[in-house]
Amino acid sequence: MANKSEDFKNQAQQIIDWITGYFERLEDLPVKSQVQPGEIYDQLPKEAPETGESIEQIMEDMNKIILPGITHWQSPKFFAYFPANSSLPSLFAEMLTAAMGVQGMKWETSPAAAELEEKVMNWLKSEIRLPDYFHGVIQDSASTATLVSLLTAREKYSDYSINEYGFYNQPTFRIYCSAETHSSIERAVKIAGFGKENLVKVPVDSENKLDTIELEGAIHKDLQSGYKPLAVIATIGTTGTTAIDPLMAIADIKNRYDLWLHVDAAYAGTALLLDDYQWMIYGIEQVDTFVFNPHKWLFTNFDCSAYYVKDKEALTNTFQIVPEYLKTQTDDQVNNYSDWTIPLGRRFRALKLWFVLRYYGMNQIREKLRYHLQLASEFKQWVEAAADFELLAPVTLNVISFRYHPTGVNDEKKLNALNEQLLHSVNKTGKMYFTHTKVDGKYTLRMVIGQTDVEKRHVEEAWEVINKERGKL
Repeated sequence: MANKSEDFKNQAQQIIDWITGYFERLEDLPVKSQVQPGEIYDQLPKEAPETGESIEQIMEDMNKIILPGITHWQSPKFFAYFPANSSLPSLFAEMLTAAMGVQGMKWETSPAAAELEEKVMNWLKSEIRLPDYFHGVIQDSASTATLVSLLTAREKYSDYSINEYGFYNQPTFRIYCSAETHSSIERAVKIAGFGKENLVKVPVDSENKLDTIELEGAIHKDLQSGYKPLAVIATIGTTGTTAIDPLMAIADIKNRYDLWLHVDAAYAGTALLLDDYQWMIYGIEQVDTFVFNPHKWLFTNFDCSAYYVKDKEALTNTFQIVPEYLKTQTDDQVNNYSDWTIPLGRRFRALKLWFVLRYYGMNQIREKLRYHLQLASEFKQWVEAAADFELLAPVTLNVISFRYHPTGVNDEKKLNALNEQLLHSVNKTGKMYFTHTKVDGKYTLRMVIGQTDVEKRHVEEAWEVINKERGKL
């Protein structure tokens, strides 16, 4: 055992040294991987090794082969998609979690995993001001949380008969969301057995928010056609432009037609920690389920998705299966979180969230969020002041949707081509990484300013790179 401990110390030190060096040079690495398709694969042996290799040999190939193929999501120059933020306390907790190898499927398999999860979910519930009657559980992602929500709605509204008999003799259920809702909604609808054709994508208004007049019209039309309206998904922070659907008005419609209401706040939900953004969930009392991702903007490693449900029994009745080998004496006294989600096996995700909340404290977390919002506001002002750039959507949070629009060029196809060319030119420099969407058919550049350690100098450098590459078009 002593030799094993010594080996671990020596080898672990090499890994710690590598991680330390990685953080030190992270800003100098190309943010977006510059390799070509197949380049990594072709450098790897055709067969797995027959004999063991040293950590030194493995790390040599880590540096030579793997690292060039990494897009550095933790770089402060990463402005793409939505961030998948990490932090030192989260990393520390992940190391401990990996060392313990906990299976947190039931309370009995690790009581601390279950009870810490319950506690930190209650902390978050209080901090983002959800009603006290919500019950929280950590899912792996918002995609899974949405699927769990729709499966629960399906079972509750069918008196749990679909789990027993399938869709035989059931009405055709309809689910509603905005045209700007994340693609995971469509995936969940398909997996849950409703069928893609029964997802009704409701048009949005001029600010890319779900149009509630259109929503009610779609429900009326479906009722007249003999369909059964089942659920509506409201998005707090759409993927393209972080538009905020009007939750209060949607909740009123939900009540009138007895619908299930799920709120997807995957990215924007973290902003609820700030008083100025509580308006986003006015009407939350009428919501059945709510999800946001600490692994996006709350400095917690992927995967960690905070899912809240009003009717805990409906959730557990949908998923609970207790074969003899999983029965324990404490089942009626505790939360067995394997009954709250799809997989039986569960990682100890609560530990990293606990580390993050304790290491920073809520005051410092809020300071970081405000700083990111301030940087976004400044970037917005630079775009507005530039003669050849324009905003394409309201800036609600820290996502700026804009495009290059040189004077005298008004052909939309040409503008789309110019902006696509600009995006690729910027990303090829390796000095920053950002992505795009389309708003009303317009190729739109998306600047997301929310990486854990981003500073104003990184945003200034990004703006300089954008303008330098624009000058080459």
